[in-house]
Amino acid sequence: MLPSILWSVAIGTVVAVPVLLLWGWVRWAKDHTPRSTSCTLALLGLCFATASAFLALTTHLYARFVRSFSSHDPTLLKIYLFGCAFSSLAILFSVGGSGRRGPLRSLAPVCAFATLLFWLIAMTSE
Repeated sequence: MLPSILWSVAIGTVVAVPVLLLWGWVRWAKDHTPRSTSCTLALLGLCFATASAFLALTTHLYARFVRSFSSHDPTLLKIYLFGCAFSSLAILFSVGGSGRRGPLRSLAPVCAFATLLFWLIAMTSE
């Protein structure tokens, strides 16, 4: 039962993260209100969440078309480290930016937590 729940969460994360990130960037682009420090922090959180998702995508493409990773491959472990670090920075910045109203107030922390959840699931499936 636990593996099926884990796979459901993993598939949901893989589908939800790109949609949420795209929605966040569209909301940011359409908003024309003056930017505050809180908005800038939320934007930094979204940037780090996007970098984390981009790292996941490029890692998948590299493993699929160039070279697959063996179990406990040092390169893969470093990728996991950077992915978790990007997601953790995204969480810190986005939570710091959720204090005032803005286009990314609630969306940036959700994207950040979703990317961290993706990396944690990827590490546990190793």
